[in-house]
Amino acid sequence: MKIAMVGSGYVGLVSGACFADFGHEVACIDKDQSKIDRLREGEMPIYEPGLDALVENNVKAGRLSFTTDLAEGIAGAQAIFIAVGTPSRRGDGHADLSFVHAVAREVGENLAGEAVVVTKSTVPVGTGDEVERIIAETGCTHRVSVVSNPEFLREGAAIGDFKRPDRIVIGAEDDFGREVMREVYRPLFLNESPILFVSRRSAELIKYAANAFLATKITFINEMADLCEKVGANVQDVSRGIGMDNRIGPKFLHAGPGYGGSCFPKDTLALLKTAEDYDSPVRIVEAVVKTNDSRKRAMGRKVIEALGGLEAARGRKVALLGLTFKPNTDDMRDSPAIAIAQALADAGVDVSGYDPEGMEQAAPLMPEVRMCDSPYEAIEGADAVAIVTEWDAFRALDLARVKSLANAPVMVDLRNIYKPDDMRAAGFEYVSVGRC
Repeated sequence: MKIAMVGSGYVGLVSGACFADFGHEVACIDKDQSKIDRLREGEMPIYEPGLDALVENNVKAGRLSFTTDLAEGIAGAQAIFIAVGTPSRRGDGHADLSFVHAVAREVGENLAGEAVVVTKSTVPVGTGDEVERIIAETGCTHRVSVVSNPEFLREGAAIGDFKRPDRIVIGAEDDFGREVMREVYRPLFLNESPILFVSRRSAELIKYAANAFLATKITFINEMADLCEKVGANVQDVSRGIGMDNRIGPKFLHAGPGYGGSCFPKDTLALLKTAEDYDSPVRIVEAVVKTNDSRKRAMGRKVIEALGGLEAARGRKVALLGLTFKPNTDDMRDSPAIAIAQALADAGVDVSGYDPEGMEQAAPLMPEVRMCDSPYEAIEGADAVAIVTEWDAFRALDLARVKSLANAPVMVDLRNIYKPDDMRAAGFEYVSVGRC
């Protein structure tokens, strides 16, 4: 089957490469000529483990191609995926659907035969109806079914998530759309990956509801971590104790500096706006968004407290290890490190930073941070070291070297990757999250 993937960002590129690896013929389309040129040269515009090899193999096999010409890319395609960005709209927080609508119009104007148009982008309820209306408005006379197929990819593990999904959600309103989507995902269906067919609006809401629920789990355990510190409990023990309940599960119950990234912040906000539009407020999600925003800067204050408070912190130096919102990605969107660095800078602290993959993306977002070429360069002369992102490289730091380079052996472990007793035995003043 020929598939067109409009949008070659994170979701579009990973999805397109994986579909090609299933044996489909895939054309990835993007308006950004420089991005397409880089992809044709084998250069990835994003960091995702294994993606470069996956793209290279399928390009060589003739199953994956890149173009800026939408009419050329969708020619003969039975399934046309819309995988463009839907960022939060400036001013009101609603999802910005201008890119989705523009693609729908261009597809309608250039469609040369029947096809299924699939919204892969994360979109509010009712977007599929609007895409259908826009395509019809272009005067397109071919049979078109508009389907919702939300993605559930974790950055840093996206290829595995795509090929071994928990579920595949397909929101279709007719048999034509359902049958084409069955063929698209047939390789996974043969492996018995669960495919859930629902209405289009249900599929659109499933994506937002799933992300809001996961964001709620993260925020819940972060608040429990604060309570643990007050009562003398260990949040990791609490997390394990509640996570062993099958009704709750252990995932997304790791205390830290708050969630960030491309999905949770904008999707929870978009869900709030949708709920407002339909006069059906979601108070729990409102609290989650507010609490998470506050937590990031609170983690900056936690580092300041480790330095002895505001007066003692002024003029001191802190090394931030990990700048991206999570490991195994170069994504800086809504990273807790941004708010933490700003809180430190506002307190007169000199901040250095290092990240294994996110330095280029972090630099323009964190002008107050001196970017370093290694964790040890960042640590040199520091009065405190703060671990913000749990990259594997930071789990194996040479602690003796850290102590020799730093002005003071103060470690603020915002991801709880070290054991308190071990760190204190090694001579560190150790601060963690939700642990005594």
